[in-house]
Amino acid sequence: MKFSVIGGTGRIGARVVEHLRAAGHEALPHARSTGVDLLTGAGLAEAVAGADAVIDVSQSPTSDDSSAAFFSTATGNLLAAAGRGGVGQVVLLSIVGVDLVPDLGYYRAKVLQEGLVKAGPVGYSIVRATQFFEFVEEIMSWTADADTVRLPATPIQPVAAADVARALAEVALGAPLGGILDVAGPEVFPLDELGRITLAACGDRRTVVTDPTAGPFAHVPGAAITARPGTPLATTDYRAWLAG
Repeated sequence: MKFSVIGGTGRIGARVVEHLRAAGHEALPHARSTGVDLLTGAGLAEAVAGADAVIDVSQSPTSDDSSAAFFSTATGNLLAAAGRGGVGQVVLLSIVGVDLVPDLGYYRAKVLQEGLVKAGPVGYSIVRATQFFEFVEEIMSWTADADTVRLPATPIQPVAAADVARALAEVALGAPLGGILDVAGPEVFPLDELGRITLAACGDRRTVVTDPTAGPFAHVPGAAITARPGTPLATTDYRAWLAG
């Protein structure tokens, strides 16, 4: 089978390419660095033509309200090229609970993107993932100084990027879901506690201060960005991952 991975040189995309190639398939990574530009459409037609599936793991260069304009243009161009190119399905990476956090501009933009894919000319599958293990330190950096890290107690269910990539590859190998598959890690942590675990594992002596107003995750209502009951869970453990 032939696969086109948009954003295929990044953290998730490169792993998706590896999974598909290891299974004996043709998987090609595409990004601006390879001559494919989602905003202008340059190189898109050639990149997706004849693919059994296009896997879109691209990201907006911004995380504020301007990301809606990016996804509107980029996803529109991708879907148009996929429709003309005879693509079997589009597999989109999104975020667990994305439709339950209307106060975050990036989440609203991802909901817009999901809607475009659902209404597009090609069969689709949407894979929603929780926050990546690899993203935790960046989350902490948003509200940190030399001595403290301020974090809310928002419930978080982090997942390894490798597990997300595996799920995307498996979905791409099948028929279009015409719906959503959630991918989440095996444990739920309050974000402030997750910060303490992370600092301790890294030998970082900063103190985590619980602050219900700190950072964008303060806008998340309840357990909105954790997996729904009955969701199959990935097996990689966060503490074991940190130790590795």
